[in-house]
Parts: sequence; structure tokens; C-alpha cells
Amino acid sequence: MRWVIDKQFDFCYGHRVWSQELDSEFSLDSCLACRHLHGHQGRLKVCLSSDKLQNAMVTDFKHLNWLKEWINNVIDHKFIIDKNDPLFFDLMSHYCKDGVFDKSKFFYFDEGYWCCDLEIVKDNAVLVEKYEGMIVVDFVPTSENISAWILQIATKKMQKLDITVESVEFWETPKSHCKVYNF
Repeated sequence: MRWVIDKQFDFCYGHRVWSQELDSEFSLDSCLACRHLHGHQGRLKVCLSSDKLQNAMVTDFKHLNWLKEWINNVIDHKFIIDKNDPLFFDLMSHYCKDGVFDKSKFFYFDEGYWCCDLEIVKDNAVLVEKYEGMIVVDFVPTSENISAWILQIATKKMQKLDITVESVEFWETPKSHCKVYNF
């Protein structure tokens, strides 16, 4: 037997899919709306599994509280931006030097993202507000890539409990959904 449990998390975020291309035969128009700066009410579902139960459970649902806290602290109400986005240097002008991503002005986290060192703009409250809401990643922040990113983070963390993360599902909108499996 194999048991699967899941837990869902809701959060708001913004992004831009700078790599978007459309085939108008299928899309019926050529509007590249996802290239615009925009936001979503996202929903995430993490599926955990095991072939053995501990205390009559795959694991306690509370063992995902760390993920809820991570989502709340890192990506909820934040703008996820790819450091390779052609608009990156305009949007992050105080953190780039000569059109180059200046890693020395960011804090890197093991989960694969950077946050701005707010000391650089601490004397300007408007800039602090702007940059404290930016999460910098090294991928185009599509539903597929965000799902894979969170799958990697959850898989690494849950290995400590010998729990398999089967999949991560991500709803960018109530009608647009992605699922990535851990094989």
C-alpha cells in the first residue's frame, strides 16, 4: 500500500513572464498579457506519500507548517522576478551596476532566491517598500517553474522525515493549473 495526503496553501504574488510567445492560430490573438507586470491569487497543493504509516499517519499535517511560514515570509504579497528578465535592470536599478546583476547587493537563500539588501536604500522609504517586495530568482516565474521550485524545496525538507513529496500543484488562477511530479 501507498498512502498520499495533501495540504493546500493560498497566497498572493506578482510576476512577469518575459519569455511569453503565442501562436495566434491557437490563442486567437497576439496579446502577450503575461509579459506585463501583474499579480495572482495563487493556490499551492503539496502531496506527500509513504508506504508505511507512523502513528497511523503518513505524517502529521503540522509537519507542513514550515512551508506555510516560508510561503508567508518569502512569496506572499511579493513580486517574483527573474534576474534574466530584460526589464530586471530597470526595475532593480539600485541593485545593478552597469547593467549587471550585482550579487553583493543581495542576500542569497538556500531555497534558490535572492532578496535585496535594504541597507542600500534605507534612507528612502519609497525604495524600501519597492525593494522589500522583490524576490529574485534564476528562472522565468511561470506556473511550471514555480511548481518545480517549490517541489525541490519541499522534497529537500521532507527527506529529513523520510516522507516523499509526490507532487506539487499550483493554481495561478482558479482556471489555470499546473502539476509537477517528483520522479
